[in-house]
Amino acid sequence: MSQKQKKQSFPWRTFLPSLASVAIPIALQNLLTTTASMIDTMMVAPLGELSVGALGLCAQFSSLMFSGYWGFVGGGMLFISQYWGSKEDDGIERSYGMTLMCMMAVAAVFGCLAIFAPEQIMRLYTDKTAIQEIGVQYLHIVGAAYFLQILSMAMSCLLRATERVRIPMVASIASVATNLVLNWVFIYGHFGLPAMGIRGAALATTCAAAVNVIMIYLLAWGTGYPYLFRVRGHFKWNGRQLKAYFVKCFPIICNEVLIGVANMLINVTLGRQPEHVIAALAVFRTLEGLIIGFFAGFSNAASILVGKCVGAGELDTAFERAKRLVYMCSGVIFVADLLVILVHKPLLTAMSLSGESYLAGFRMLLIYAVVSVIRMGNWMQNDTYRASGDAVYGTVLEIVFMYVMVLPCVLGSGFVLKLPYWVIFICCYIDEPVRYVLMQIHLYSGKWVKPVTDLGMAALPAFREKHGGRRGRLSRNCSGT
Repeated sequence: MSQKQKKQSFPWRTFLPSLASVAIPIALQNLLTTTASMIDTMMVAPLGELSVGALGLCAQFSSLMFSGYWGFVGGGMLFISQYWGSKEDDGIERSYGMTLMCMMAVAAVFGCLAIFAPEQIMRLYTDKTAIQEIGVQYLHIVGAAYFLQILSMAMSCLLRATERVRIPMVASIASVATNLVLNWVFIYGHFGLPAMGIRGAALATTCAAAVNVIMIYLLAWGTGYPYLFRVRGHFKWNGRQLKAYFVKCFPIICNEVLIGVANMLINVTLGRQPEHVIAALAVFRTLEGLIIGFFAGFSNAASILVGKCVGAGELDTAFERAKRLVYMCSGVIFVADLLVILVHKPLLTAMSLSGESYLAGFRMLLIYAVVSVIRMGNWMQNDTYRASGDAVYGTVLEIVFMYVMVLPCVLGSGFVLKLPYWVIFICCYIDEPVRYVLMQIHLYSGKWVKPVTDLGMAALPAFREKHGGRRGRLSRNCSGT
């Protein structure tokens, strides 16, 4: 009876509005970003399956870039959200400065590779010459957009962590609108301009990225947001603070880079499948982005709300929030999966899939609908741990299972056994159920609460004493006894 009363005492009436006020704008921004990718795919679709496949493989290179900088986003969110909770302006400003510096270094690497070595990139991802030629045209132009996209992501990280989530959302609306109009103009040649085809899609993406950056700056300046413009404060850090930043970021960076390399190898394997499978995979990745974009809003909100409590020394509140957020997000992703399955036919048809490519795309969606609820549960828990100061546990699990279980299964089924594409696709997610069990044990142990602020560290001993035996009670909590 006491446990039931404890659960009922959770302040849902205040918590849900707080969650919604952060999660919904972030989810909308992520959906808008994914919508831009979907618009590219839909507007390129009339050019043929080869163009769709090339665009999808170029997107996988962008995903590798994402892996390169996301470790710094995770580290930045960890520090900024906790300093936001403890109201330490200096900590917010220098954390953003370190994050920005590291992210722009990643932008320089990938932007230069796309501009100056697109042929080598496309040869890595596929052995189909026709797809390589189309992808080279796209990468050579879109490489300039990488600098702008990563800059806007760094600014969005700062704004989200300080709960100013509407600014990046509005900027994304302007960016998507720009992308839509300019795709129509550049791809097919309107207003007297020549039809540029796939190169037009790349140019439209670059212009849209510039609009995004400009809008964020204008909106932040117009609303009096201070942290983005205190440039001197961004670089007021010393060697000790930089070391502390990298100590927290390093596990996240290792996770994102190693997982990014593993995903590249998976995409190389899938890129050796027939053309209709490559085209279906490109469309699937776009639709997967819709689901992830919707989910990531709640995951980012959880990171902010939990990290803010940890930074403010409200560790019990952070613990109770984290438990509920994990299951709420799994429910949200289940609903999103159902919606995509219900409308799969017009979506796949609009992206120029038909016959064998349509069937392949539908099979991928069905498989993903089953595994994504567990997969996003793992993602949600890992983001929560990171925001609370524990960047190691989820990282180690993900890397170990990727290289010990997932990658051998994918490479073996693709290159050695030559199994059908849908078997290879299932192997991409074979580790998720096992990791979910281990992540749940860690969640209930409370060992992921690791503050970086003075207020949080002062409250830690009492929290550890209270929750020290939580791990041993996990089985009873799960059984309801």
